[in-house]
Amino acid sequence: MYVDRPRVLLVDDEKEVADAYALRLEAVADVTVTYSGPEALSAVDESAPPDVVLLDRHMPNRSGDDVLRELREYDVRTRVVMVTAIDPGLELLELPFDDYLCKPVDREDVRAAVDQQCQVLAYELLGDYFGIESKRALIAAELPQDRLEEHEQFSTLDERATALRDRIGRLLPDADELLDTFTGIEREAY
Repeated sequence: MYVDRPRVLLVDDEKEVADAYALRLEAVADVTVTYSGPEALSAVDESAPPDVVLLDRHMPNRSGDDVLRELREYDVRTRVVMVTAIDPGLELLELPFDDYLCKPVDREDVRAAVDQQCQVLAYELLGDYFGIESKRALIAAELPQDRLEEHEQFSTLDERATALRDRIGRLLPDADELLDTFTGIEREAY
């Protein structure tokens, strides 16, 4: 399924709260709602990871802090916003989250946090894309197309560049203009 909006994973054990936040985001994001830490972790698809995770800290079975630590061990690029009623303290210095919102959070703040994190992620991914695309473009300019089509590693690189470009396009308004300036650079050897 092609998604043209950011992917948001919302994790809160309070069903009413989770569903309310999902309603606030449904017009601007593709939202998946889970009601526990284990359910959230099983919902993370490494081939199509969430762009932003909105994560409650205080949940039974597995705390949001534990879910956060485990998410950071996955091979995914995602931004994590803690959305919780737990007052922040010094223990936060050890947690690898990207933003922290104290409940209750209004509609505009939830949307703004998701938008900000999507932009940050897009710019992080741009670095990856530019590195991969420069290598792909140089090789494509120098070698015959039939040789490239048969090369598994080049095909994988090509697919990765396309996936990154698509993801950046979902996350960043007017990304095409920025991406096109990069592809306009001549990379052929003389």
